[in-house]
Amino acid sequence: MSEDIKQERSPRDRNMNMDDDDKGYRGKDGDKLGRKNPKYKKKVCKFCVDKDMEAGLDYKRTEILERFITNRGKIIPRRITGTCAKHQRVLAREIRKSRSIGLLPFKVL
Repeated sequence: MSEDIKQERSPRDRNMNMDDDDKGYRGKDGDKLGRKNPKYKKKVCKFCVDKDMEAGLDYKRTEILERFITNRGKIIPRRITGTCAKHQRVLAREIRKSRSIGLLPFKVL
């Protein structure tokens, strides 16, 4: 009788042995960083990687600053550009300086 009881398992118990990799979910053991879905690559700060670009971050160099503003004149947030918090603060400060002098526009109509 005890063998008959062991034979009758719920569908959940049968699926416990399935591998989760075919579902696209990777648990804590599968991914070192703990992310569930590693299809997006982590953005890196351009200023941290290239020290020459960090040294050139100045309000007078509008060709660098224009990469970080939209065509409407808004500062692009760091979640989109990938800059770190430290360099985003410096970047925003330099953009504001450049706007006040008149090198960059406040807004475009």
